[in-house]
Amino acid sequence: MPCKREARRRHNTIAFWLSDEEKRIVEARIKIAGIPKGEYYRSAVTGQEIQIVSGRYKSDRLAMALEELMRRTENGDNEAIYELHTTVKELLALMNQ
Repeated sequence: MPCKREARRRHNTIAFWLSDEEKRIVEARIKIAGIPKGEYYRSAVTGQEIQIVSGRYKSDRLAMALEELMRRTENGDNEAIYELHTTVKELLALMNQ
């Protein structure tokens, strides 16, 4: 159960709009980074370097996300095909850095 707003350390909310393409790219980067969405957004907005977290648990989570995308593509989900393509492109870009 979430804590009450008064008990939170962070009291401010920031919201913004993304296109479908931008959302897919950001979500692919979050999966690859292996960190929670909130932490990813805070790091990106404040200009901090976002480091890829590795380890068995993080690798397993990424593998599960990729397997889920593969299952969806096998069922003919066009959005999943595009999301998988975007994720793989982001992985390749990170490997070439």
